[in-house]
Amino acid sequence: MDTELKSLEQKLDQFVGLCQRLRTANQQLRQQLASAVNENKQLNEKIGTATSRLENLLNQIPEDNA
Repeated sequence: MDTELKSLEQKLDQFVGLCQRLRTANQQLRQQLASAVNENKQLNEKIGTATSRLENLLNQIPEDNA
């Protein structure tokens, strides 16, 4: 009986340790995701700005009426 309890205690300790590691990993993943989302937003804004600038430049090119 004592052996079974010790085995169960060890398994429970392993489970608690795994839960803690997974919680830490999830927190890191959430931070990475937030960072990636923020970077994606900034890149989309840059693309929008570049698109507008290119459209303005294209509009300034005179059309050839030949």
